[in-house]
Amino acid sequence: MLRWWLPWLLGFMLVLPGLTLENNCSEHCKACGGPERDQCLQCHPGFSLHDNACVDIDECGTELDTCPSDTYCFNTHSSYECRSCDHACVGCMGGGPARCKKCAPGYTWSGVKCVDDDECSEEVLACSDINALCVNTEGSFRCECAPGFTHSGSVCVRNQPAEGQERGLLDDLQDEEVEVLKQMFFGVVLCALATLAAKGDMVFTSMFMGAVAAMVGYWLSDKSDHVMGSFMKGR
Repeated sequence: MLRWWLPWLLGFMLVLPGLTLENNCSEHCKACGGPERDQCLQCHPGFSLHDNACVDIDECGTELDTCPSDTYCFNTHSSYECRSCDHACVGCMGGGPARCKKCAPGYTWSGVKCVDDDECSEEVLACSDINALCVNTEGSFRCECAPGFTHSGSVCVRNQPAEGQERGLLDDLQDEEVEVLKQMFFGVVLCALATLAAKGDMVFTSMFMGAVAAMVGYWLSDKSDHVMGSFMKGR
């Protein structure tokens, strides 16, 4: 029986002097022939043996990389992590908006990175309601009612006074009625100035001509505002 074990015993005795226990090996070595870094014989998982030294395996970019499409591979000590892409990206090759494969909706490639689109600065207004204000957000925008208005369904309506609160004399007037009152007031003023100018008073004549010019300018400006408002409502 001894003759069967004798070759194994002699071989083990010859190899033993060249082996060092794991706790005496350099870092990452599982088995070694000495304490030096280049005396490794076997490596821990996550490392490969190269020129008798254990080097970290970069799993990223290899078949070992199994990260989902909305993440990217980040190599770590003896392993790797799947980290989330930047919110500006649709797929990425690394962290930050400069490593995007494609920009997410609401972002545009600037030549360097994906940047937020400011929808509120575009020529075509983002909010269809003329009583709403556009507020740009990261990757999108929202429409908020202007001061004095409140959401009612999909539109902004003028705030109503609380119950018991006294209403002003002009609170019930619509915008069109207010415009009529303004024009009536200007008409009365113009008639008074015209009457005085007809008497040959140069001062009132000058005031009359100035008032007419101001009325025409106001009318043209008001008409252009109405045309723009009608165009926006009809979008």
